[in-house]
Amino acid sequence: MARENIIAGLDIGTSKVAAIIADIGSGDLDEIEVIGVGVAPSEGLRRGVVVDIEKTAASIRKAVEDAELMAGVEISSVYAGIAGGHIMGTNVSGVVAVSGPNHEITQADVDRAINAAQALAIPVEREVIHVIPQGFVVDGQDGIKDPVGMHGVRLEAHVHIITGAVTSAQNLVKSVHMAGLSVEDIVLQPLASSKAVMTDQEKDIGTVLVDMGAGTTDIVIFKNGALMHTKVLSLGGWHVTNDIAMGLRITPQEAERIKKQSGCALVDLVDDTETVAVSLPGGRRPRLIMRRVLAEIIQPRMMEILDLVAREIEKSKVVIMGGVILTGGCALMEGLPELAEYMFDMPVRIGYPRQLKGLVDKVNSPIYATGVGLIIFGAEERQKGKRPKARFKSSRQFEEILRRMKEWFADYF
Repeated sequence: MARENIIAGLDIGTSKVAAIIADIGSGDLDEIEVIGVGVAPSEGLRRGVVVDIEKTAASIRKAVEDAELMAGVEISSVYAGIAGGHIMGTNVSGVVAVSGPNHEITQADVDRAINAAQALAIPVEREVIHVIPQGFVVDGQDGIKDPVGMHGVRLEAHVHIITGAVTSAQNLVKSVHMAGLSVEDIVLQPLASSKAVMTDQEKDIGTVLVDMGAGTTDIVIFKNGALMHTKVLSLGGWHVTNDIAMGLRITPQEAERIKKQSGCALVDLVDDTETVAVSLPGGRRPRLIMRRVLAEIIQPRMMEILDLVAREIEKSKVVIMGGVILTGGCALMEGLPELAEYMFDMPVRIGYPRQLKGLVDKVNSPIYATGVGLIIFGAEERQKGKRPKARFKSSRQFEEILRRMKEWFADYF
């Protein structure tokens, strides 16, 4: 396989780091082949934001090494996902005069209009992550997706700009750098997930994607094929786990285990006779609890999260015809689709990554939606001929030399 055909996606989450390596062939989605998957526990993040660079780097290194071993190749760069409560999405507009001969709109005019929209005042502590065109208006005629070649005097661009805290982005990139890798680009995690689980038709008619992870719940809303609204909530599966640990007076590790194995988001779906064995701290004998009690702890927190999502849908003022897609690790919880349908009063489905070639059985889960989406994002960028941004560059050899030098000096002194 050609070296330039290899792409790696790195989903750096609150509970896990997932690395996926793929051979993208010519760049067509039908040719993408997953050749390596690696997963490691994430210990350096809180609510989607890096709080310990060294621990995050160690988790990244472990996940990437496992993926490399499975794929039989060594990677040097990744497309990294970013999330966290610091993420903000804003809709802006920019207007320019068409200056070409016969007032024919060119790509240069489109770029000027997008740049004019992007010229909004962004605080110095924030960084632009994505600039996504939503549509164009030519001499008052709206609903235009590609104005190049049309004739007009006035060109207006509607753009969705996603920004994040500079320090959060820098810490994320530095963690990848410390793991011996360079970052080809930073991608908003729910935007990546949308490429893996949503169809073009769903994006066109108006659909909400809710990526429910351990530390955050990420929301993106599409309409007319464009991203219209973005929001990251600092609530996720970890908060459910914490509620269980406090309610049952058990360790967070045991709470996470019983949540995954026996958790249910809707009390009405639980049989009154079902029980769950719970291990107690301090080596005490396990005890049995009613599964209904567990569901009664989980449901209020899930309802709180879904209520916040519903408020964001209402705030967006987008007419939703395609319903809601739930993805991410929390989406696998029993009863969540039924509870979400009740809360949203619209159809809900679980978003599984689209079928690629290769190790599809390894990534056929909502847990890997972001990782698969990062691969698809990278393949599209390569197909467009865009060069990697390479926000940081590093090499495994340099990292290894630096580590050995530190050890030598430590031994010497």
